Amino acid sequence: MEIGVFLPIGNNGWLISKSSPQYMPTFELNKTVVQRAEEYGLDFALSMIKFKGFGGETGFWDHCLESFTLTAALAAVTERIRLYASVPVLALPPAIAARMAVTVDAIAPGRAGVNIVTGWAPAEYAQMGLWPGDEHFANRYARAAEYVTVLRQLWGAGTSDFTGEFYRMDDCVLSPRPANGHIDVLAAGQSGTGMRFAAEHADANFILGRGVNTPLALSASTAALVEQARATGRDVGALVLFMVIAAETDAAAQAKWQDYHDHADLAALGYLTAQTATDRMSEGSSTARTVALPEGAVNLNMGTLVGSYATVAGMLDQIATVPGVKGVILVFDEFVDGMEDFGTRIQPLMKSRTAAAGTP
Repeated sequence: MEIGVFLPIGNNGWLISKSSPQYMPTFELNKTVVQRAEEYGLDFALSMIKFKGFGGETGFWDHCLESFTLTAALAAVTERIRLYASVPVLALPPAIAARMAVTVDAIAPGRAGVNIVTGWAPAEYAQMGLWPGDEHFANRYARAAEYVTVLRQLWGAGTSDFTGEFYRMDDCVLSPRPANGHIDVLAAGQSGTGMRFAAEHADANFILGRGVNTPLALSASTAALVEQARATGRDVGALVLFMVIAAETDAAAQAKWQDYHDHADLAALGYLTAQTATDRMSEGSSTARTVALPEGAVNLNMGTLVGSYATVAGMLDQIATVPGVKGVILVFDEFVDGMEDFGTRIQPLMKSRTAAAGTP
């Protein structure tokens, strides 16, 4: 099973809490995390894209770096790990994104990838004059399909004359092309429509884990992706997103998790809920609906593994047995210490990672 890290490109990581670690998203922080990830044999690192935060007392995600720029910088200070930049389809024309990805590939041949972000928060794009209207809720994956088609034409042939509903290329050219003629494309569809898009156009789809210490609760989502991929005849695996909160003992880890919940930033959560409510057409399993569910919005309702190092290792091994799972994307409550603890205390206990390069 592959392991990746979702980089802390936004302030405070993925905990919307007043008692969780509070920090800014500096290049030095991200460099430290990705270099330690590489040292401990992790396979990839991914950075999100966010243009407007949630506010509140913690100013959650009010401070964010830009994904492609950061990825290029990290490519220059790493040697092996794969690096995925997030592509906002509403903000970057596909021909520009294609060239940016090739530039990262020139820095780190064969290690560059992109994550397609369709955009679900109107305020994030309306502030820049880029929100196309509420019809985007219904057609965002049709737009993304055209977008990826243009990317792949440019990366593969170096030219595109694509004509669609959203994009029109007129002898559009790209050179140089990727070192091996291919750049991986990730998607993050949670709904049926999103998973169909991933099965047709992506190399992998990342899926939110479910619940606290319920590592197998994602089985229904991964099964849906497997079925969609079977229909297309393509090899599209799931990369499952989990937060790790680990300590010496189960009780110590649970105490941290409870404290984060008890001190949730309610104002920031209110903004999140208001933004997700603007999409009245989305399926219940969509990203927008899922992240704002009240039972776990303090960490955007991603699956959470809470416990001792041995307990977390055991749950990660359980995830590796789920059909359709290609890998896991990890986030931590405190990224530097969390990455160190994963590399030295958790990964060595994982049967699914005993051959990982760099594992002590």
